Amino acid sequence: MENYEERKQERIERYKERAEKARKESEGLWEEARKMGSVIPFGQPILVGHYSEKSDRNFRNRIERKREKSIEETKKADYWERRAKSAEKNKSISSDDPEATRKLKVKIEQAEKLQEAMKEANQIIRKKITDEEKVRLLVDRFKWMDESRAWKLLQPDFCNRVGFADYQLSNNGANIRRMKQRLTELENQAGQETTEKEHKGFTVVENAEENRIQIIFPDKPNEEIRKILKFQGFRWSPRNMAWQRHLNNAGRFAAEYVVSKLEAL
Repeated sequence: MENYEERKQERIERYKERAEKARKESEGLWEEARKMGSVIPFGQPILVGHYSEKSDRNFRNRIERKREKSIEETKKADYWERRAKSAEKNKSISSDDPEATRKLKVKIEQAEKLQEAMKEANQIIRKKITDEEKVRLLVDRFKWMDESRAWKLLQPDFCNRVGFADYQLSNNGANIRRMKQRLTELENQAGQETTEKEHKGFTVVENAEENRIQIIFPDKPNEEIRKILKFQGFRWSPRNMAWQRHLNNAGRFAAEYVVSKLEAL
């Protein structure tokens, strides 16, 4: 667990460092452009036909390029800052997380309780009683329901539907099925062991501990091989010294494709 959290924090810090570097680069370029522009008298036009015209135009173009580069670096800094904030706020369950199975079971349980609650709420709303009585029953039955929300459920939507719509139930049901399928996959992966298979010039590793399928070369592969790897979603990991992607069925299919291509070279 500590290893997973450390990697996550390292990734966040790496994004922040890139953002800070780009921000400083942007500020430096903007200041250089400002200093260069300060030597041009305010409002001074380019003297067309004058011997200084060419050098003046080149000088002003250099200023403009620095400003453009500064803006590019600002956009880059904004991008990495967004990545860092997104990583910090990300509550999705990663397959790399040792707690993934437990967390997923909790999410499934919550989604199933919501499904039953929506069905029961709709049954109450369909009762042949007054709206006031329906509101009272809804508030008494569900701790998360207040009068304002109960009254809102009784108001017809644009399709004249009241209560929880069919699409809400079907979407939540589909999400439950998706999470259960993923839970089965995670539980199957939990029983896996790391395996290695040697090929001519490279090794394919199903690394259960890292949850990665890896392709390892004794030396840096040539450009053609790197293109094949990247096309199939493999990325170079300096930490593991391997080309890798997530260990799942899609990763296995991708590895098989790479193996077939490399053996044909």
